[in-house]
Amino acid sequence: MEQSIPVVNLEHFRFGDEAQQSAFVAQLGQALEKFGFVAIENHGVSMEALEKGYAQSKGLFLLDEDTKKQYEHPEDGCQRGYTSMGREHAKGQTEGDIKEFWHVGPELSASHPLYDRVRKNIWAQELNGFKRDMLSLWNELNECGRCIMIALARYLDEDEQEFSTMIDGGDTILRSIRYPGPDEVKPKPGAVWAAAHEDINLITLLPSSKERGLELLRKDGNWMPIEPVPGQLIADTGDMFERLTNGRFPSTTHRVMAPQDADGPRYSMPFFIHPHPDYELSPVSSCVSDEHPRKWEDVTAAEFLRIRLLEIGVLEEE
Repeated sequence: MEQSIPVVNLEHFRFGDEAQQSAFVAQLGQALEKFGFVAIENHGVSMEALEKGYAQSKGLFLLDEDTKKQYEHPEDGCQRGYTSMGREHAKGQTEGDIKEFWHVGPELSASHPLYDRVRKNIWAQELNGFKRDMLSLWNELNECGRCIMIALARYLDEDEQEFSTMIDGGDTILRSIRYPGPDEVKPKPGAVWAAAHEDINLITLLPSSKERGLELLRKDGNWMPIEPVPGQLIADTGDMFERLTNGRFPSTTHRVMAPQDADGPRYSMPFFIHPHPDYELSPVSSCVSDEHPRKWEDVTAAEFLRIRLLEIGVLEEE
């Protein structure tokens, strides 16, 4: 299966010589600047961790509705635990997406300075090994994301240490999603698996799904499918990274549509990387000039997230 977006090999950055590292940095940066999306091979996230994560996700969504809903906490913006079908909608949309999902965030030690400010995880007690397997996958994806952040700092000629540590203590989320099969629900008019949207966060890492459906909006206005190539991660830049780069790296619109030949549910596990809550989303110096003046005012990551959660309907105004 041929991928429709550029493909990069993370091993060239992690273990390659200077020339291979430089080539990777250029390929990664140029792909994200042009498309906002890139496919990553040899990403270092083990197949064992991914398979266990998907197995736990499938077991989770097989639980009955009453059991799942006892883990739903809309008063906290649905940022941990379960979120039922139709609760979240894309920014600017009114119909909820046809999906249910579960959030797992970081497990900070009690000594961490942000321990009291980052939401605590909720664990499904009915599933053996759920906490162990989901945290293992969270940690592997987070380290992959850190490598990507360092490479992007190098591409932008910015401080690699800052790009690496800005995600420490961030409200980074592993989202397990189930999109129902066509015979399970009768959607409301205009409702789809996931309506056109941009991600809120810095970088999203999406392990390959076995089912098609993900599409990105090209600059010419046409939708382009992104193929589910086994072994690849799909990375895209979100709204926070767009602000950090003063628009140089676009937060590309994408959606998830049920293929016409879909005969069952679709499972997905996007990993949304966030900076720590007090991090100022201020444009880096390399992306501001007389030709490219600042587009946005500074805002903290926590405040930006709060605003966006209100816009997508999962957080109620106090």
